[in-house]
Amino acid sequence: MTTPVEFIVLHQTKIKDNAIVVHTLSREYGRRSFIVSIKAGSSMSLFLPLNILEAEIVENSKSQLWRAKNIISKEALMGIRQNIHKNNMTLFMSEVLFKSVFEGVYEDGLYEWCRKVILELDALSGGYSEFNMKFLLELCMALGFAPAAEDLEPFTSPLEKDNLEALLRYLSYHLDTKLNIQSLKVLRELYAF
Repeated sequence: MTTPVEFIVLHQTKIKDNAIVVHTLSREYGRRSFIVSIKAGSSMSLFLPLNILEAEIVENSKSQLWRAKNIISKEALMGIRQNIHKNNMTLFMSEVLFKSVFEGVYEDGLYEWCRKVILELDALSGGYSEFNMKFLLELCMALGFAPAAEDLEPFTSPLEKDNLEALLRYLSYHLDTKLNIQSLKVLRELYAF
């Protein structure tokens, strides 16, 4: 049985020369990974972080890892892909989503919120550094914990001027996992915070 499903790319893992596992977020399945066959010489740009794609999903009762095929792009995201600042922000956003929304987890409304945020970033003409903070605050709310300023105090260092770190620690605490976000270093270099 095949079902057309729209999803957001969070991460990809190469498993062989002709196959990858695409870690996704969708309305139908929440966070779920699919195996995708790759033809030799195919462009991997289709699977860039936060791309919004549609594929036919082939369910397999003998495996947890279903197959995605006939994949097409649903949104061009030219505003993101042609801007180094926005493109680097997608690395940060997708890494945070990949590490904070666990495989098999379904959060009602999370997919719709993520899709809206991606299109918002695509259309954004400035204020990129503030967008990171907005993204993390809204993610906290989408996952069910809306921090007030006083809620962040235990997670903020007195010497720290970067509130992204405090929000990541707040998120880590509520998810009961350590969010070690590697792409934060790139954002610091871009925005000097």
